[in-house]
Amino acid sequence: MSTASRFDTFLRNIKVTSTQQEAALTSVNAIARKLHSHYSNAGYTDDCRMIIGSYGKGTAVSPPRDVDVLFFLPIHEYDRYTGRKYNGQSALLQDIRGLLRGRYPRTEIGGDGQVVVVDFVTGHKVEVLPGWRWAGGGMFVPDTHNGGSWQHVDHHAEIAFVADSDARTNGNTRALIRMMKVWQAHCTVPIKSLVLELESVDFLQTWGYAARAAQSTTVYYDWMVRDFLAVLTRKANSFHRIPGTTQFKDYGDAWFSKANSAYAHAVKACQYEAADQHVAAALEWRKIFGGQYEF
Repeated sequence: MSTASRFDTFLRNIKVTSTQQEAALTSVNAIARKLHSHYSNAGYTDDCRMIIGSYGKGTAVSPPRDVDVLFFLPIHEYDRYTGRKYNGQSALLQDIRGLLRGRYPRTEIGGDGQVVVVDFVTGHKVEVLPGWRWAGGGMFVPDTHNGGSWQHVDHHAEIAFVADSDARTNGNTRALIRMMKVWQAHCTVPIKSLVLELESVDFLQTWGYAARAAQSTTVYYDWMVRDFLAVLTRKANSFHRIPGTTQFKDYGDAWFSKANSAYAHAVKACQYEAADQHVAAALEWRKIFGGQYEF
C-alpha cells in the first residue's frame, strides 16, 4: 500500500459520518428552539443560531467531540445582562443553563467560563455560547472569568479564514487540521484547536511543497505532517491575531514536548517511506495518530 493510499484511508477513518452530523444538527436545533421559544415570540428560524467551531469550519473528526453553537439573543435582552453591576455574564449563563435543564432534566448540563455545556448520551457535547450580533461585524459574548467581561468575537471571519485557505490549497487545509486534531486527541496534547487552525493556514501559505500538494492529493501528506510539526515546535509562546478581531491568541508552550516528540516520529516515518519500508513507517505514524491510521 502506498503512502498516499494509506493517508487516504486514514482520512476516511477520521471523517465525521452523516449519522454523526445529523445527530449533532438535531441536538443543536432542539437547543436553539428551546431558547428561542423563551426569548422571542416570533416564529423559529435557523437565523437565531450559528454552528461554529469544528462543525462550522468543516474540520470535525470522528469520534465526535464538542458541537459549538452560537445563540443570538434578542436585542431587548441586551440591557438586562450588560447593565448588571456584578458579573452579568455569569447571570446570563445561569439563565441559559436553567432553561436547558428544564428541557433536558436527565442530561448533565454545566458551565465553562463562556459556554453552557450540554452532555448528550449520544456521545457528543453541545457547547452553547449566547450573545448578540455586533453592529460593526461579529458578536458580543460573555466571559465569566475574572469577575466577568464582554468580548468581541467574529466566528464568520474564523470560518472564512479556514474556508479560504482550504479553497486555495485544494482541501489540504482542512485535511491537515483534521489530522492534527487526531494527534491532539490521541496524544492528549494540551493545545487549543484554534492554534492548530491558525498555524495550519499560515503554514500552507509558505510551505515549499504547497503548490505540488494542491495538485497531488495525498502524495505529499507525509511531508506535510512532518514539516508542519517542525514549524509548530518553533512557535511555543507565540501569538496570532484572531480573525475578525483585534485580539491575539496566546499559544503557550505546554504542548511543546509532545509536538517535538511527534515531529521526531514523523521524521522517522518519512525516512521509512522513502526507503519503501511502509510497515515501519505506518508504525511511526500510529505513534502520532493512533489506531485510526491503518496500513
